[in-house]
Amino acid sequence: MGDTEARPGRLRFLENQVFDRIFSVLALVPAGALLTIAARLDPDPAGMGTHRQMGLGPCSFLTWTGWPCPTCGMTTTFSLAADGRLLDAFINQPFGLVLFLVDVAIVVVAILELVAPRRRWRRLFAWVMDREGWASLAILIGMMCGWAVRLVHFVGGR
Repeated sequence: MGDTEARPGRLRFLENQVFDRIFSVLALVPAGALLTIAARLDPDPAGMGTHRQMGLGPCSFLTWTGWPCPTCGMTTTFSLAADGRLLDAFINQPFGLVLFLVDVAIVVVAILELVAPRRRWRRLFAWVMDREGWASLAILIGMMCGWAVRLVHFVGGR
């Protein structure tokens, strides 16, 4: 009896291409929407504040403390990157550019899985889960480094 035959029907569903395609749609819609919104926004020349074009209020952390938060500049960076200004995006908020590229990768993998399912998501998740601690540390360090860059820009602009 093969591995698939020994599993209950519900788990077998998780192993077929229908699940891969459903997951791809569920990943593609928000990731694609994020890229679309970023492309439609005009990057704020101040390096942060682009989110205000979507009707959102000012950064609460900035308002309360007078200092930018760890995500300040991310929307501007996404908008710069969507405009093809990758160097400007990196200079503005380096970790924001990393997140933008991850978003692009999600869109690409989702489209590939929709067109020709090859269990890419499963392999990607398995790879990340094998390195979960290191991945978490890399995200934390990346975010803190991006925040440090944002703080340097902020202090230098005063």
